[in-house]
Amino acid sequence: MSPSLVATDAFDRAVEPVIGLLSHDQAAKIADFHADEALQLKIEQLARKANEGELTTEEQAEYEGYVQANQFLAVLQTNARRFVDAGESISGLRG
Repeated sequence: MSPSLVATDAFDRAVEPVIGLLSHDQAAKIADFHADEALQLKIEQLARKANEGELTTEEQAEYEGYVQANQFLAVLQTNARRFVDAGESISGLRG
């Protein structure tokens, strides 16, 4: 298994117990969460500049923060969707 997949799996496993603490409604809200339009546009703007190699140092740091947050939210939402779909504690899904 590649190091990035190992890291993703480890992160996913660490998040699972936290999801189990949520109510069904809370997990559903996390699963359906989307950033507001202004934030989405800002991230798209930074992504374009990154692809063109035109980010300032400050913009690079900001963009990296959004990328990290997006990765965290993606794992959190995946686990929240599993929880909602299963209707039970996410920790019971692994075994």
